[in-house]
Amino acid sequence: MTIKEGLNKTKEGLPKEAFAIVGDPEDPETWKLPHHKKSIFRALRGKLDIEETVDWARMPAAVAALSPRGYRGQRVDASPEQILAAAKHLANHYRKADKPLPDILAALV
Repeated sequence: MTIKEGLNKTKEGLPKEAFAIVGDPEDPETWKLPHHKKSIFRALRGKLDIEETVDWARMPAAVAALSPRGYRGQRVDASPEQILAAAKHLANHYRKADKPLPDILAALV
């Protein structure tokens, strides 16, 4: 599959790379925890650093959804392995941005 073909599938107007959990790359319904802006399309084409596309306004909700209490009382429906992988992924964004790691992520990674 080419990048262009891969960019055709979206959820909320975002490609799978914008989500911390991607159950099935071919099924957008399995993509969870969006945390990038639409500018990620430019990053995927090599025209922008992907770290510049992190949506810091959405990040707290994505992080909270990984905790047992969840976001607005609902934890993301994912396997323990997916939750750990998502926590590591989100923690990497915080580290690359030189931002303090939220307690939730620190407890998971």
